[in-house]
Amino acid sequence: MSLQMITVSNNTALIQPGFSLMNFDGQVFFFGQKGWPKRSCPTGVFHFDVKHNHLKLKPAVFSKDSCYLPPLRYPATCIFRGSLESEKHQYIIHGGKTPNNELSDKIYVMSVVGKNNKKVTFCCTEKDLVGDVPEARYGHSIDVVYSRGRSMGVLFGGRSYMPSAQRITEKWNSVADCLPHVFLVDFEFGCSTSYILPELQDGLSFHVSIARNDTIYILGGHSLANNIRPANLYSIKVDLPLGSPAVNCTVLPGGISVSSAILTQTNSDEFVIVGGYQLENQKRMVCNIVSFVDNKIEIREMETPDWTPDIKHSKIWFGSNMGNGNVFLGIPGDNKQASSEAFYFYMLKCAEDDVNEDQKTLTNSQTSTEDPGDSTPFEDSEEFCFSAEANSFDGDDEFDTYNEDDEEDESETGYWITCCATCDVDINTWVPFYSTELNKPAMIYCSHGDGHWVHAQCMDLAERTLIHLSEGSNKYYCNEHVKIARALQTPKRVLPLKKPPLKSLHKKGSGKIFTPAKKSFLRRLFD
Repeated sequence: MSLQMITVSNNTALIQPGFSLMNFDGQVFFFGQKGWPKRSCPTGVFHFDVKHNHLKLKPAVFSKDSCYLPPLRYPATCIFRGSLESEKHQYIIHGGKTPNNELSDKIYVMSVVGKNNKKVTFCCTEKDLVGDVPEARYGHSIDVVYSRGRSMGVLFGGRSYMPSAQRITEKWNSVADCLPHVFLVDFEFGCSTSYILPELQDGLSFHVSIARNDTIYILGGHSLANNIRPANLYSIKVDLPLGSPAVNCTVLPGGISVSSAILTQTNSDEFVIVGGYQLENQKRMVCNIVSFVDNKIEIREMETPDWTPDIKHSKIWFGSNMGNGNVFLGIPGDNKQASSEAFYFYMLKCAEDDVNEDQKTLTNSQTSTEDPGDSTPFEDSEEFCFSAEANSFDGDDEFDTYNEDDEEDESETGYWITCCATCDVDINTWVPFYSTELNKPAMIYCSHGDGHWVHAQCMDLAERTLIHLSEGSNKYYCNEHVKIARALQTPKRVLPLKKPPLKSLHKKGSGKIFTPAKKSFLRRLFD
C-alpha cells in the first residue's frame, strides 16, 4: 500500500465531507458539492480527473430531457446493470441531504447518453415508487442482487429525522435509527416491498455492504439507540423466482466493530476496508482484507499504510473509493495558519494490478448528514462513509479544466444576467424572494430555440409553480417566448360570429335627432 498527497488545482472548496464518487467506464465523477449548485455546474456533478498527483474538476453536462438532480450529500449509491453480463451500467441514487437541510426520499437513475473526447453527457430521471416506500434517510445502503436472470434493489438501515409531531425547535435536527427492515425495490416497475427479518433486531447505520450475485453482506455499523458498534456480519440472500421473492438472513461469525469505513475492491474476490471509527472519539487506523473463497467470506487484518502525522492526529477523515483499489482521503487543514487549506487530500493505493473487468461483485457504503463543524466531530451523525465501486480508474482522455475565475464576476452571466426587458435582479441589491433561495436567485430554463435561463421572480412565478416545474420534465417558456410557442401550435378552426347590422341612429324624415347619450346607449344595445 502506498500513500501520496494530492494537489487540487481548482475548486478546492467544492470537496467537503458528504460527496460521492461515481465511475463510468473508468472515468470518475464527483457528485454532491456543499450548498446550492454553482452557475457552471447546476447539478453539482464534476469530472474527477487525477493525473500525476494533481486533481482537476470539470463540470459535467446533462441532456435537456434530464430531471433536476439536487446536489445531494451523503446519499446511498450503487451500480445497476440489467444483468450480470451487461457492460453498460447506471447509477442508482437514493436519499441524502438536500440543500434545504432536509432528507430526500427520492430515487434517481443516472446514466451516460453521450461521450466524446471533450465531455460526457448524462441523463438523470426520477423513479417513482409504490408499495412500501422507504422513508427519507441517510447512512443507509442500497445494492443490487441478481438471481434467476432477474435483478432487484436491496435497501437497508440508515437514520431519519424524528417524526414531524416530535420535532421541536430545540431538537429540530434530532435523528433516530430507521426500523431494521429490508426493502426490495424493483427498478423496472417501481414496486417496493418491506421485509421483517428476525435476525435484524436493531437499526444500523454507517455500515459497509457488499453485493455478490444473490447475496448481500452487511458488515459493522453503529446503533444509535444502543450507542454500540457490534461486530456484525450478516448475510442476506434474495431468491427471485417467478413468484414472490424469498429473503433470508444468516448471522455469520468473524465480524469486526467498525463504522463509517471506506471499502475498495482490489480484485474479483478481494476487498480492502480503510478507515472508519472504532469508538465515538477514536478513528480506526487498521486496514482489513475481505476475501471470498468458495462462497465463504473471510476478514483479516493487513499491513497498514505509512500514515502521515497529519492523518494520525486529525480528529476526522473522509473520502471515497475511486475504483481500481484506490481510495481518495481528506482531512481538515491546520486552522492555526491563515494561509492553510481547508482540507488536505491523499490517494491511498491498495493494489497495483488492474481490477478484473468481468468481476461480478459490487460494493457500497454510506455517508452521514452533518458537517464536521456543525457539532461534535466524533458523533456517528458526523461520521463519513463512502461508496465503493468495482471499476478501473485509468481514463486517458484529456479534459478542459474548470475556470474558477468565472465565479468571481457574475455581473453579465450566470445568476446575475438580465433575463428580460423588465429584469431588475441586481447583484448589489438582490434579497431572497422564495423560501428555497439562500444566496442566489432562483432560475428556470426556457426551452425556446437553444434555450436560455430566466429568473423565476422576473417571470412572476409563484413558489408553488416554481417547485412544480423544477420537479417535472415539462417544457417551460418564458413570458417573452410563450406567445411564439403557442403560435407554433395549430389553432382549432373557429367559425366567425355573425353580428346584427347596426341600425340607423337617425331615422330619416322623422325630424327626430338623437342626443349623444342616447346614441351611445343604442350602440351598446345593438352592438
